[in-house]
Amino acid sequence: MVTKQLILVVDDDAPILRLVRAKLQADGYRVVTAMNGQEAVEMAISERPDLVVLDLMMPIMDGITAMRHIREESKVPIILLTARTSATDKIHGLDSGADDYLTKPFNPDELSSRVAAVLRRTVNTPTPAHPILRYDQLTIDLEQHRIVRNNDEIRLTRTEWELLEQLASQPGRVMRHGELLARIWGPEFRDETYYLRTWVSRLRGKLESEPEHPKLITTYSGIGYRLEAPDEGA
Repeated sequence: MVTKQLILVVDDDAPILRLVRAKLQADGYRVVTAMNGQEAVEMAISERPDLVVLDLMMPIMDGITAMRHIREESKVPIILLTARTSATDKIHGLDSGADDYLTKPFNPDELSSRVAAVLRRTVNTPTPAHPILRYDQLTIDLEQHRIVRNNDEIRLTRTEWELLEQLASQPGRVMRHGELLARIWGPEFRDETYYLRTWVSRLRGKLESEPEHPKLITTYSGIGYRLEAPDEGA
């Protein structure tokens, strides 16, 4: 018998909590709920869910703080729900450990698609053809999930790692937009090129010495992206 995946949904708005729970249960998931950040942390530890849907603005403990506490104990994927629409707020959430975010008000069908996509990509991680890639002062160890530049370690979010792993599966080859989107976020995101553009920009900001003049990840306009081949003999 296959055990259904367990989703922890956290929101202090009872109607939203009921709506999300009903939708996810209808889609075949088991669902547990919490109404504040402190409960979220406790349930994430005790229930060990497969994914957490976490509201950003909550009493007692806000979503960012709760997520940081959860991250101290678990690598469970987290989708943030937020009424904040600014790019700065979204980037802050992703940098704090979220795997994805959804802005309120949202369509329950879209949330369900995001849940399915995050679960797919956290279960199906590609095996890199070249586990260690070296570029001048940058070393990427895909097997150990470790990046070092000039003796300083660079930390990536889960989604940034997934994007890097896909590009690094065949360094030197152009990977098409739709291919990357389908592999990382799922086939329903195949046409969402703006989404991919945002994450490539974030990845460049961490890996490139001059992100505004990228040399590591090359853009092929209207086609896709290429991770340059590593230095020969390195």
